[in-house]
Amino acid sequence: MTQFFSWSRSCVVLLAATSTLLFSAVSAAQSSATVQSFPSKPIRLVVPFPPGGATDIIARTLAQKLVAQIGQTVIVENRAGAGGTLGSAEVMKAAPDGYTLLLGTTSTHSIAPSLYKNLGYTAEKDFTPISEVATATNVLVVAPNLQVADVRQLVALAKAQPDKLNYASSGNGTIVHLQSELFKQLSATKITHVPYKGTALAMPDVMSGQVQLIFDSIVSALPHIKSGKVRALAVTSAKRSPLLPEVPTVTESGLPGYEVNTYFGLFAPANTPREIVEKLQREVAKAVQSQDVKDRFASQGAEPVGGTADALTAVLRSENEKWKKVITTAEVRLD
Repeated sequence: MTQFFSWSRSCVVLLAATSTLLFSAVSAAQSSATVQSFPSKPIRLVVPFPPGGATDIIARTLAQKLVAQIGQTVIVENRAGAGGTLGSAEVMKAAPDGYTLLLGTTSTHSIAPSLYKNLGYTAEKDFTPISEVATATNVLVVAPNLQVADVRQLVALAKAQPDKLNYASSGNGTIVHLQSELFKQLSATKITHVPYKGTALAMPDVMSGQVQLIFDSIVSALPHIKSGKVRALAVTSAKRSPLLPEVPTVTESGLPGYEVNTYFGLFAPANTPREIVEKLQREVAKAVQSQDVKDRFASQGAEPVGGTADALTAVLRSENEKWKKVITTAEVRLD
């Protein structure tokens, strides 16, 4: 009798183990089939900013190209608010299946984590990087009546007259504000911050000379530069912009180490399967190399990237470290 019960228990254990293995095999097969068939339904691409801006235009340009490549609808949804953090937090909570994506930026993933005390998400832990879609640069412009010809002269004037010069921004905590603070920190100058509700509202005061300088997007500033209403001193990227090839970089102009770009990165919720991430990355890389996408990006002062997930992760970490230092040094908080 004892042998019978022992044999019975062994059979139960064996059946349980076999069932577990079969269940695991079926689950793995189903998961593999899901990944292989991806995408089998429309993809939702969240833009955490209002319609019409650079992030929105880049997202819609990418979405249109992806539709043609993958044969599925890509729906762009604008979820604006709190500097892009509301839409980002919404994507964080979505299922990690590749069907809800986010076009994040320097603001949402590298500035916000150090700017907000109660952000609601961790950029490096709560998202899966897919690909850096594009990068854009800004330009330093000054009032036409300011008697400086280049960055060196601007720095010399600011040092000779501490707190006498003013710089405009699109608001506290924006990249326009923070890159100006980075400029001050690297040049050891004291320039007064004058925040506006957007650079479009600030630019008239720069043109009139009420405010002496601003870092604006190349696309926004270009008409004013060409008309002579403001004067371009330098671009903020590591290399010159094809939109302003005659304008040097800030580094070229005597301030080594200064480099500011806005990145536009495609992210998914954390724990999205690697195979889905790799498939999306390949599609993004293919999309951004098409000439029509390049031209559309260029109209926003952006250049296509289409890099790997690892490359975007490296950008994220580097930018997070840079802006955390700037924000901490300048003692900027929004909470």
